[in-house]
Amino acid sequence: MTLLELILTCSLLLILSSIALPIARYSLVREKEATLHHNLDEIRDAIDRYKDAADHNQIKVEMGSEGYPPDLQTLVTGVPLGTNTGGIGSSGSSDRKIRFLRKIPIDPMTGKADWGLRAVQDDPDSREWGGKNVFDVYSQSTGTALDGTKYSDW
Repeated sequence: MTLLELILTCSLLLILSSIALPIARYSLVREKEATLHHNLDEIRDAIDRYKDAADHNQIKVEMGSEGYPPDLQTLVTGVPLGTNTGGIGSSGSSDRKIRFLRKIPIDPMTGKADWGLRAVQDDPDSREWGGKNVFDVYSQSTGTALDGTKYSDW
């Protein structure tokens, strides 16, 4: 009788573990997708803050850039503050910088900090960057999300 009980217990554990494995796999994918959403939002927010600073003449921007950053690294290294942004007691020196990102986030789907870029002049669904400014970012992953959309379309 004990051998039969042992076989039944082992088979029950096998069934339960085979049910739990896909659930754990999906939760891992959901976590990566949430991280991707967060990182995309963080970069897009930094681009928007750069654009706002350019529109308010707080930073100097290159002509033809439409006030968007030239690349993602500029958001990390920062740009000098304009001379007209000084407050009380400011000397108007240009050695002060404003940074918009601490570091370029990693794309959890590719494992690299290599994002697809779009310029203002590019088509909204373009996969080729015009190279003049950064208007938007997207994941370079070719994978499909759990909801059926492509990660590169987020």
